[in-house]
Amino acid sequence: MLRLDNRIAFVTGAGSAGPGWGNGKATAVLLARQGARVFALDNRAEAVAETVAIIESEGGTASGHLADVTNSAEVAAAVAACVAAYGGLDILVNNVGGSFPGSAESLAEADWEHQIDMNLRSAFLCCKHAMPHLRQRSGAIVNLSSIAALRMSADRPHIAYSASKYGILALSKSIAMEQARASVRCNTVVPGLMHTPLVENRLVRQLGANDAAQLIARRNAQVPMGKMGDAWDIAHAVLFLASAEARHITGTELIVDGGISAAMP
Repeated sequence: MLRLDNRIAFVTGAGSAGPGWGNGKATAVLLARQGARVFALDNRAEAVAETVAIIESEGGTASGHLADVTNSAEVAAAVAACVAAYGGLDILVNNVGGSFPGSAESLAEADWEHQIDMNLRSAFLCCKHAMPHLRQRSGAIVNLSSIAALRMSADRPHIAYSASKYGILALSKSIAMEQARASVRCNTVVPGLMHTPLVENRLVRQLGANDAAQLIARRNAQVPMGKMGDAWDIAHAVLFLASAEARHITGTELIVDGGISAAMP
């Protein structure tokens, strides 16, 4: 079940923002454990090197590559390098993203543009350049969105993050319909509140929390199941959507949020 033997997976944001397991790192390692050959992409050399080293230490096959996924030429070169190294492309995972709070009135235009580029343009460019190489009848694209695209906070708006992550849903559905006859599938994983290194390395500072433990407790309390998910929950969702077991699933979303989006406000 859920084997990916001899399949080539291109995973963006395959490093981690700090010690531990980020979504991209866990996804790259899990896909390799299931038999895929992984082309791991990140913008930080030490982060992607760590992911590749883990995969190779477990007997898997991986190679690392540095690129800015908001730069079309760099994305095209990365896809070409993947195809040259492994002879093709079967799975594309668009994991790069980031958030910065702000309302329509308060958010600086530069911050809006940066988040649209990082969260939405990056996925578009990777799909654009990967599409000609994705194998028909078996290709799979998995894009990552966020429940911030489904639920809005009046107290702490993230207008650019929400807009860009909502755009991912439309991007995925559009590609799914475009590629349906070729049986190249495109789906979206929608994470909720997750406990990844971003909590300690970004959100504690961004939210002005007194300490990480306090912030983690508050986030856990927001989840109906009583606890945030982690990177492995996202990785397993990606694995399923990329696998042959999901062969008749396209143009849809898999929400991984412990029930948050289903709960009453």
